[in-house]
Parts: sequence; structure tokens; C-alpha cells
Amino acid sequence: MSLKIFIRDAETGNRVEVDVAPQNSVEDLILSAASYWKKDAGAYVLRQGKKILPGEDKVHGLGLIDGDVLELLPDPEGGRRGATE
Repeated sequence: MSLKIFIRDAETGNRVEVDVAPQNSVEDLILSAASYWKKDAGAYVLRQGKKILPGEDKVHGLGLIDGDVLELLPDPEGGRRGATE
């Protein structure tokens, strides 16, 4: 079963609707949103409320419901491990 969520770009306020499956990872969502906005995925994280979501977490463990909004923001630590230059 898929969910429709929104990812909001913290820098511009723009939002994109995303269909997600339970097996999708947070990293998948970051890659999708970053690609849509032509951003470097390695320099961004997703936040749910006040919590930064680990890239390896799966959608099914986040407790998301249809219409939830996650926020794409620049990584406060300056980039994630494994990011390409």
C-alpha cells in the first residue's frame, strides 16, 4: 500500500507530492526530492517535525499517514557519509 506525502523544500517553501511505498527508505525520498529540484542529494536531510530522519530508516517505521509533510533541508553537519563530490 502506498502513501501520498509531501516533501517541502525548506529553502524555497515549494512542495512536491510523492507516492511512497513502505519499503522505501528515507534516502530514497531524499534522492527523489533532490532530483526533482536539481539539488545535490548528499547535502540534504529530511526532517519530520523536529527529528532528522536517518537515511537508512524505512517509510513503514516512520508512522507516516497520507498528507504528511516532510521537510528537505541542508544537512546541518555539512553532508552525509557516502555523498559524492
